[in-house]
Amino acid sequence: MIEEEQYERGVARMKELFGEDYTATPMGDDFMDITIGYLFGDIWNRDGLELRERSMITCAVLTALGKELQLKTHLRGALHAGIDRKAVEEMMIHIAHYAGWPTAVNGLRVAREVFEELDT
Repeated sequence: MIEEEQYERGVARMKELFGEDYTATPMGDDFMDITIGYLFGDIWNRDGLELRERSMITCAVLTALGKELQLKTHLRGALHAGIDRKAVEEMMIHIAHYAGWPTAVNGLRVAREVFEELDT
């Protein structure tokens, strides 16, 4: 059961990462409550890593797993959190050497789609 304080921490972290439009998602209410309260309220608020570091790790893992829809969301969050486009491109170059060239090429394609969407 998600407690109100935990939920509010999650809402604050999601707004910090994604901006005011943090709830734009196809998830159901229970799933969203768990995502906000547990994932963002607890995990994304743990000591030891800054928001930018967690964001880059998340983008790297989503790239390696080929999860394009979630990657798009988290790339927007990374940019909103202050990670610049050059760092995103460097991340993809780094990923290429650990997760494979096609994986990173796909991640870079998704990143450039996000960049283009934000520029229009």
